[in-house]
Amino acid sequence: MRTYLLSLFIFCSIQSINSQDIQWMSWSEAVQKASSEKNPKKIFVDVYTTWCGWCKKMDKNTFNNPKVLDYMKDKYYMVKLDAEQKEDIQYKGKTFKFIEQGRNGYHELAAALLQGKLSFPTTIFLNANQEILSPVPGYQGPEDFLKIAKYFGDDIYKDKTWQEYDRPKS
Repeated sequence: MRTYLLSLFIFCSIQSINSQDIQWMSWSEAVQKASSEKNPKKIFVDVYTTWCGWCKKMDKNTFNNPKVLDYMKDKYYMVKLDAEQKEDIQYKGKTFKFIEQGRNGYHELAAALLQGKLSFPTTIFLNANQEILSPVPGYQGPEDFLKIAKYFGDDIYKDKTWQEYDRPKS
């Protein structure tokens, strides 16, 4: 019995090591890695706000899911971008700034990535050349999110439309 419990403990420990938290990067860190590594990954951006309840739910339920976590760490540089952050971001010779608007405001880079549609949460998938593949607005549970992430991460989007890929198998 002791051997069984010890084996179970070791197995669980190894599983938790393999499925650790996502190591979120800044936009600049991800761009630098994508630009300098020999075989760069794609870039995934989670655009959120601190007041967004669905953003927090997606963090808890989707991004902490072990299957999602393992897949995303393997295929993407993971970026967390606060759509209302105040710090400037330099990118491709341009300075993206916070724009005050009403009580809050928005960050220009977030607006650019979201193609002007400020809706939260929105996740953005980019290729290794930092070209937007698609913004995906709204909360996505683990299974739906993983399906979308694989569509871009495994380059399925190059051969199939989303409708072909998402079609139920008969």
